[in-house]
Amino acid sequence: MKGDMAADPEPVIDLHSDAHFMGEALRQASRAEAAGEVPCGAVVVRGGLIIARAFNQVETLKDATAHAEMLAITQAESAVGDWRLTDCELYVTKEPCPMCAGAAVHARLKRVIFGCPDPQGGAAGGLLNLLQNPSLNHRCEITADVRSEECAERLRRFFRERRGGKDATEVE
Repeated sequence: MKGDMAADPEPVIDLHSDAHFMGEALRQASRAEAAGEVPCGAVVVRGGLIIARAFNQVETLKDATAHAEMLAITQAESAVGDWRLTDCELYVTKEPCPMCAGAAVHARLKRVIFGCPDPQGGAAGGLLNLLQNPSLNHRCEITADVRSEECAERLRRFFRERRGGKDATEVE
């Protein structure tokens, strides 16, 4: 019998994969977009479980620091009961900016996983690499380009619509 399911013990969906958790961050990005925010989402994972979820709320909260990563890190610290997140991973749809990368280093996140790069403002290797700066007291592992095209297309569409249909060649 072709495609015998009993002979294939591998799961159809790996609920602990980077692609799965980036999907959860993309769901948060959808929430941001629905609120008129730049569609960036983030989740923090500890031991294979999501302990924090957030999306950009800069406009909603009138707070320049209300990036998805910052809000997710704060939630995760509350969930863990400590500011140190040494056994946690941050999934975010767009390469973190310097502020968010600095927060990731200070919170001592184990790993930062992002979707699309930001060559003009990213601080995980795009413009600069704060996450692995040898002068700082902690360095995060980096995994880039997870579901990159989905993440980038969401941003391109958002800015294209915002600019009245003009082609947005850069990710903001």
